[in-house]
Amino acid sequence: MSTDHSPAAVWPAARTRGTLAVVTGRGELAPVYERFGRRLSADGYTVAVFESDAETAASWLENADAPRVLVGSDTGAASALRVLSQGAAVDAAILAGTPVDVDAPQPADAERTACPLHLGVLGSTQARTVDIATEPVPDAADLAAIAVPVLAFHGSADPVSPIDEVSALLDAVPDLDLNETVDGLHDALNDASHRSVAATIVLWLERLRGEDVHESVVRVRQEIRA
Repeated sequence: MSTDHSPAAVWPAARTRGTLAVVTGRGELAPVYERFGRRLSADGYTVAVFESDAETAASWLENADAPRVLVGSDTGAASALRVLSQGAAVDAAILAGTPVDVDAPQPADAERTACPLHLGVLGSTQARTVDIATEPVPDAADLAAIAVPVLAFHGSADPVSPIDEVSALLDAVPDLDLNETVDGLHDALNDASHRSVAATIVLWLERLRGEDVHESVVRVRQEIRA
């Protein structure tokens, strides 16, 4: 956990279009999200990482450039949901690999990702720390109090948190956009489909900057005929 109120790492955008604060999951240090941070910052979104500290992440976002988005993966997703249900002053949230079982053991690397590069990152001492306990997702009544749009990603083949259970768990969130990564595993932000996930996030962030996050910036005029 961070020892002060500063992020463990920041990837600044040259001309900021918004700010993301990432809350890490079990056993993760900031380098786990370097690829994610560099990619989103290249598209104009400053990305900061907080090691298992959703409260500090949400507080830090209060003085950041809008839209201010809280991001959580694994236990970080559960922590993000808690502070959101408590009225955190953010504009939106992104979740990945939301945990469903507080008694589940630390997932093996092969359960987390099929991306060779990410497997290498997970195997480095610079990216991993001691395991932490899984925080339960708030109950349905608390989730129903979340007042901001939530974009969620989950792998269809996630052996840690089965997607059907996650879908039922998050159903109480009023404004939820749940995306399934096809054949994806637990680390939805860093799995084999990380490029498509990042692209989906950027499209969503661009809509978030407008008047309605549900209103497309780009839409199909005419389908391509086979």
